[in-house]
Amino acid sequence: MKCIKTVDAVGQVLCHDMTQIIPGVVKDARFRKGHVVTEEDIPVLLSMGKENLYVWEVKEGILHENEAAERMCAMCLNDNMSRSDVKEGKIEIKAEIDGLFMVDSEKLIGVNSIDELMIATRHGNQPVKAGDKLCGTRVIPLVIEEEKLIEAEKVVGDKPILSLKPYILKKAGIITTGSEVFHGRIQDKFTPVVKKKLAAFGIETTEHILVDDGLENVKNAIADMRSRGVDMIVCTGGMSVDPDDNTPGAIKAAGARIVTYGAPVLPGAMFLLGYFEDGMPIMGLPGCVMYAKATIFDMALPRIAAGVEMVKKDFVVLGEGGLCLGCETCHYPICPYGK
Repeated sequence: MKCIKTVDAVGQVLCHDMTQIIPGVVKDARFRKGHVVTEEDIPVLLSMGKENLYVWEVKEGILHENEAAERMCAMCLNDNMSRSDVKEGKIEIKAEIDGLFMVDSEKLIGVNSIDELMIATRHGNQPVKAGDKLCGTRVIPLVIEEEKLIEAEKVVGDKPILSLKPYILKKAGIITTGSEVFHGRIQDKFTPVVKKKLAAFGIETTEHILVDDGLENVKNAIADMRSRGVDMIVCTGGMSVDPDDNTPGAIKAAGARIVTYGAPVLPGAMFLLGYFEDGMPIMGLPGCVMYAKATIFDMALPRIAAGVEMVKKDFVVLGEGGLCLGCETCHYPICPYGK
């Protein structure tokens, strides 16, 4: 740093906080470390008794924290997001829409492995609301070598670390299987639960079919549902390994490519996800979805609603954190479940 006259300090960067004291009114930092002095600041600084200032001495290859923060922000900011003004080397990013928040974990780890740079995000693959905070970036010191930013930019490449995808699937068809419901022996309490969960992501249940037990019955219902203009199909009932539970076999027989039948998540181990050739997803929901507060369905649905095609690995990695702790008061998704 160097000492210069205050009247010559316009455009210079302060190296420390500067406290203003007005008896009975304020005693606080009037100008923070890293502040860039403006013409309007000069009279205020002089009134504080600051005839001289210590400012950052510009050197080639060295960046001020705010300049570096702008470049850090550019590594993260993507469509459907907004950012704060830079302050003390920190920028925050928020959601502009309701949607699915995703993080490129490999790139995030790569940037955070570089000394004096940091990016903190919320968990990826989670639903967010407009206005939710997504990320904070910061440069640790007041000044930093530009080569560290160049290294981070190489790690990130052309695509930002973060993405926020809107929900694009809007119509669902529910197939309720089971002779007990089909013949009216018991009330269908599963469908209302599924409808409510779908509606939370802007998905309207436009079609509903009740079908008797039997692989051919369920297979034919799936074919019927595919012709009704829905974006996704949800099957309830018949998902266990009992001999008369035919839903998984019917989904496969209907032509779906099965991504997973079973997931390392409790509750929800018997979940099934498949896709037809045209990309339409089909799910088989285990009975726990009807009564448990949060299940594998709640983890997968945001991605499916956003049109993100899931693969086997997406389920495999859920084993760590896939055990619901059964809290008396459920706070999902603000809990470790599924993270």
